[in-house]
Formats: sequence, structure tokens, C-alpha cells
Amino acid sequence: MTPIYITHLMKDARLLGAINKAQPFELVKRKEIYLYLYKSIMSQQLSTKVASVIFKRFMDLYKGTAPEPVEILNTPFDTLRSIGLSNAKTQYVQNVARFAITQGTEVGKFEGMSNEEIIEYLTRIKGVGRWTVEMLLMFTLGREDVFAVDDLGIQNAMIGIYKMRYTDKKKLKKRMLIISNNWKPYRTYACLHLWDWQNNLGKTAT
Repeated sequence: MTPIYITHLMKDARLLGAINKAQPFELVKRKEIYLYLYKSIMSQQLSTKVASVIFKRFMDLYKGTAPEPVEILNTPFDTLRSIGLSNAKTQYVQNVARFAITQGTEVGKFEGMSNEEIIEYLTRIKGVGRWTVEMLLMFTLGREDVFAVDDLGIQNAMIGIYKMRYTDKKKLKKRMLIISNNWKPYRTYACLHLWDWQNNLGKTAT
């Protein structure tokens, strides 16, 4: 049976060509909010391969077990730096741990909050930006209606699929948001199919 989100998204004739019906996506909910934020911070401006190596070194510091925030704060700064983190990223990881302890990042805290409320709440942490929280909403909290307008992969996919030629980034994003309104309430799935298209079919998009 075709997932309801695919039936809904296929109403967009342009997006229809980007949807791989043989590759339906299923969102997964996870509990380790702070762990995802650590990983996201560590991977900023790095290739997937390098980021994976650094995150593995991080986990190895705690024998492969997700460290509690207090364990992060009890880890010497230089020890965290030694796995390949910059001074800034080390501070950001500590910021997340400190915020988790003082303000809370448990899953239950977010259940009654809207996407925008969660973004506003978590971007109070220095080192955590809107894009990072949008990815968390999708891949950790399993929210179905998130649109990452600032994501380069999403931008390139939509430029290729909708033949948009904007030199003005602001105008491009405005047009993307208008188009994405037609995908509500399943914009996360639309993003997943756009990334899939970009990775597999849209590599020549400019």
C-alpha cells in the first residue's frame, strides 16, 4: 500500500518526478537529544567520513556508551580537544551538556511544543543553529512537517526540479517556501525525497 504521505506529495506534478515510490521513508524517534546535538556540532564543516571518525573517537572516550551530560562536563577540555575538535566545537559540546543539565533536553519536554518552539528553545545554546535543530526535528524527534529551506542539498534539488534561476538567495528561499506549503503536513518526507533525488539523480543540478 502506498504511504499516505506519498499520495499527498504526488499531487505536485514536479515533485512527482523526484519521488522514488520504491523507496518509502519511515521516520524514527530517538531519545538521545543531547547526543544528536553533540554529533551535529562535531560534523559541522567536515566531510561525512571525517565526522564519523571524530564521533567514534568521542564515543570511545566513554567506552562506546552514550555519555551523560555530567560526564561531558567532567571530561577535561584537552581530552575532548584531543579527538580532533577545535576549541570552539569543544566549548559548544560543553554548552549542550550544560544546557541539558540546567534546562533539560529530555524527549518528554518537547512533546507539547511546536517545531518553532523547539527551534527557539534549543538555539539558545551557543553553537546550535536553526538547521541543526531542523535536522534533530526530522531524525531524532520524527516530526513529519519540517522544511529545511537553508539546506544546500534541498536548494539544489529544488533548483533542478523546478528550474528556478535566482541569483538572489532571499528570493530563492521565498519561492521554495511557497512551493513547500503545498506539501504540508508532510514536508519532512518531501525533504527526504529531494535529498534522495539530489544524491542519485540530480547531481548535475546547478
